[in-house]
Amino acid sequence: MTTIAAPRTRGAGPGRRTSRGNWELYGWVFMRASGVVLLVLIFGHLFVNLVAGEGISAIDFGFVAGKWASPFWQIWDLLMLWLAMIHGTNGVRTIINDYAERNGTRLVLKLALYTAFTVVVVLGTLVIFTFDPCPANSPADLLPSFCTA
Repeated sequence: MTTIAAPRTRGAGPGRRTSRGNWELYGWVFMRASGVVLLVLIFGHLFVNLVAGEGISAIDFGFVAGKWASPFWQIWDLLMLWLAMIHGTNGVRTIINDYAERNGTRLVLKLALYTAFTVVVVLGTLVIFTFDPCPANSPADLLPSFCTA
């Protein structure tokens, strides 16, 4: 007679931790809180970009340059980037923990996940804070209207 393992016992055994302490509780609470904050950030972003202005046709280099000239919008977009990336990374980490049965597979997947997280967050943060809408020696006809020649 074949015995079927009870749910959540699959993969439990030597080398597989089944209890992760309070980190899982903190991750669970973070997912709920960050989800609510992300809803506000994303819908605010969509409203300003698509509804309050002239719609999608008005979004171009000058529009983004004008927004990022303000520290308020830089911080808004930075919070949206960081929270979305941490929220998504935590969700994928949970999926990896639930479905990757071998420790080696779990390690490789998490390394790839954390590497992708780091690259996107570092590059996104650099773009937000080093973006220069008025680069020197650029033709005046290509610059946004708020740039002085």
